[in-house]
Amino acid sequence: MPSFYADLAPISLDELVAEAEMLTRVDRKYVLHRRDLDTALGGLDPHTRVLRIDARVPQPYRSTYFDTPDLRSFYVAAHPRRRKFKIRTRTYLASRTSFLEVKAVGARGITVKERIPYDYDDAMHARLSEGTSNWLEERLRAAGQPPGTGAQLAPVMWGSYHRTTLLMADGSGRATVDTDLDWASHDSYLERPDMVVVETKSGSRPSEVDRLLWASGHRPAKISKFGTGMSALHHHLPRNRWNRVLNEFFS
Repeated sequence: MPSFYADLAPISLDELVAEAEMLTRVDRKYVLHRRDLDTALGGLDPHTRVLRIDARVPQPYRSTYFDTPDLRSFYVAAHPRRRKFKIRTRTYLASRTSFLEVKAVGARGITVKERIPYDYDDAMHARLSEGTSNWLEERLRAAGQPPGTGAQLAPVMWGSYHRTTLLMADGSGRATVDTDLDWASHDSYLERPDMVVVETKSGSRPSEVDRLLWASGHRPAKISKFGTGMSALHHHLPRNRWNRVLNEFFS
């Protein structure tokens, strides 16, 4: 069956980063059933470009999420608070490339992400190397966390998925489409092959993908791969913030 990106021109990773790195942006997330995806995005501008790496679309990703023993990162996501932060390693499996990332939500809901290259083996073995401790601590303090937070971090969840990345025809933003999602913790595992997460990354104005999804009846949803995954894996954790998605896709 043809996919929504089948006829789109390719863009390389270097070109994508140069044209729309979008590390400071407004994010909107949508959750769809996979059967609805091609219909919802079938009307994309034909000048939209799709990321291809070694002729591959989509690309396989793996993320490891780190938190404190009291799950501070999870709880500030579960309860709406201004000082949200997230620590993860992200690995692009096809190219064996990894990054250490800090995401924090600043003023007016703007998400700021900072990242540095990371050792592939450390990422795959869920290790935080000592050489990154000062960098992490500085970012965590800037995100409003108390001194010493970085030293408490340990891996709490793993996730993998396949990602299709789009650059809008007018260059105003990006969108990602994640499929084949799964999550794992130290003692639990789940997968959701029918679930698709679409995320638009733009300035204050909605992108073309936003407008296409709205026209198909889809509205932004509260979902965090980290927060929703933790709640789905561990039923004793709060779930109210992501109830709609959990009830529809994880019940």
